[in-house]
Amino acid sequence: MILVKCQQLKLPSALQEMACKFGTCLAFFFLLASLAVIITISVIQGHKRVFESRLKYGIVIDSGSSRSTVHLYQWPAEKQNNTGVVSQTLRCMVTGPGISDMLVDNAQDQQSWASIRECMNNITKIVPADQHNSTVLYLGATAGMRLLHSQNETKSNEILKNLQNYLQSLPFNFQNASIMSGKEEGLYGWITVNYLLGNFLERNIWNMWVRPAGGKMVGSMDLGGASTQIAFTLPDPNAQGTDIVRVSLYGYEYNIYTHSFLCYGKNEAEKRVLAALVKNSENATHVTNPCFNLGYNMTVSAESIFGTECIETPADYDPKQMITLKGSSDNGACRDVVKSIFDLTCTKNCSFDAVYQPSVGPGDFLAYAGFFYTAQAVELKGISQLDQWNSSTWEFCSWDWPTLKLKKAWIAEKYRKSYCYSAHYVQTLLVNGYKFNKDTWKHIDFQKQVHNTNIGWSLGYMLHTSNMIPAEAELVRLPMANSVFGGLLFLFTALTIVSVMFLIIKAVRACY
Repeated sequence: MILVKCQQLKLPSALQEMACKFGTCLAFFFLLASLAVIITISVIQGHKRVFESRLKYGIVIDSGSSRSTVHLYQWPAEKQNNTGVVSQTLRCMVTGPGISDMLVDNAQDQQSWASIRECMNNITKIVPADQHNSTVLYLGATAGMRLLHSQNETKSNEILKNLQNYLQSLPFNFQNASIMSGKEEGLYGWITVNYLLGNFLERNIWNMWVRPAGGKMVGSMDLGGASTQIAFTLPDPNAQGTDIVRVSLYGYEYNIYTHSFLCYGKNEAEKRVLAALVKNSENATHVTNPCFNLGYNMTVSAESIFGTECIETPADYDPKQMITLKGSSDNGACRDVVKSIFDLTCTKNCSFDAVYQPSVGPGDFLAYAGFFYTAQAVELKGISQLDQWNSSTWEFCSWDWPTLKLKKAWIAEKYRKSYCYSAHYVQTLLVNGYKFNKDTWKHIDFQKQVHNTNIGWSLGYMLHTSNMIPAEAELVRLPMANSVFGGLLFLFTALTIVSVMFLIIKAVRACY
C-alpha cells in the first residue's frame, strides 16, 4: 500500500519502488536507533547517580609545630584518579600546642590527648561503619618534630610511637606516622594548590579528562610556625639541582623547585628577632621591642626565647631569667631587626642564606597558612600591590596598643601582639628573601581555601601517598554531565518523534 503513492513520482517504476523502500527503512532505522540511544544514555546516567552516592574517605593528621589539625576528605568512589573531586568534609583543630611539646607538661598532654580523641570520635561518626576499614589514615609531622628530632631523637621517637599505638587502635586503615622532610612538605603543598585549582586535568566537551590548555601551574608558598616552604615549576625541563624535583603526574613531567627553610617559620623567626633584641640591649632584662605596639608590655622567661635549636644561647644564659619586653611602635627599627636575621649577602640566583633559587617571575603564586593570616590582619588578603602592603603594615604598627585593640578586636590578643612583626617579616621574606618585586608581587594571591578546602600539604600528601594521582594518564570516558545528558535526550527524542510522524504520514497517504 505504501508503494501506491510512490507511483506519482516521475521516476522509472523500479527507482520509485526503491526510493520508497529506502525512505521507509531509513525512518525505521532512525526510530530504532533513537530509542536505543535514549535507553543507553538513561542507563548510563542512572549508574552515574548510583556511583556518586558512594563516597570514599581519607584522614590526614597535620602535626605542625604550633598545633595539630585533623582533616577528613571525601571523594566519589569511581573518580579517585581524577582531579577536582576531593572535598574537605571536616577540619578539627586539636587543643593545645604541637606534638613536639608533648612529654613536658602532663596536664597539657592530657588536654591534647582528650582533644585528639574527640576529633577522631567525630570522624568515626561521619564515616559510615562499613567503610572504616577502607578509610586510610596518615599522620605527618613537620618542622616542629624535625627540630625536636635533631635535638632529642629518643623523645621524638617516643612521641610518634605513642601516637602510632593510639591510631592503630582505631577502626581505620592506619598507614603511618612519620616526620616529613622539608622538601616533601613543599612538594605536597604544591600538589595541593594545583590539584584544587584544577590545573592537572579538566573536562573537555566530550566529558573526558584532559590536560588544561597551556598546562599553567601555580607556585606554592607556605608559612608555618617553625619553617617556610616555596615551590614552583621551572620552564627548563632539563634543570637539575638538589632542590629540584622531577615528578610525573597524569602522564606529564614537571620540574619543580622546592625548598624549606627551617627556623624561618613565623614563630621561630619571631624568637630569633627577640633574641637579637635581647643580645643588643644594654639591659638584658628590660628590652625595647620596636615590633610591639606602643603601650603593650610582656614579661617572659629567657627559655621561651632561647630554648630552641634555632638560636645559639648567650654565654650567661639563665633559662629562668625573666625578661620584660616593652613595645615602641617603631616601624623602621622593626624592619631592620627583622632583616638582620636573614643572610642576604648572596644576590644572584639565590634567595637567602646562600640557598640557590631560580627567579620567581613571572608566574602566579598562592600564599597560604601564616601568609594568609598576616594578610588578613592588615586587610590585604587576596591580590594586592607591594606599596599597599607596605603602607598597611606601617599604619598597623604605628597604632598604640589601645587603638590596635579597638580596631582589631576580632584578633585574639595572643596573636594580635605579633602581627606588626609578622607583617614586616612577610614583606622582608618575600621581597629581600625570595626576590619578589613590585611587578611580581601582583601575582601573589593570599588565600586560606580553594573551593572550601583548606590549603596545606595534607591533601597533597594523601593524594601522593595513596597513589590517587597516577603517574600515567588513563583515557577514561566518564558519565555525562547533566547538561550534555539533557541535550542528547532532547535531540534523540525529537528524532524519534520525527521518525514516527514520517511513518504515520507515509501510512496515511498509502491508504488514501
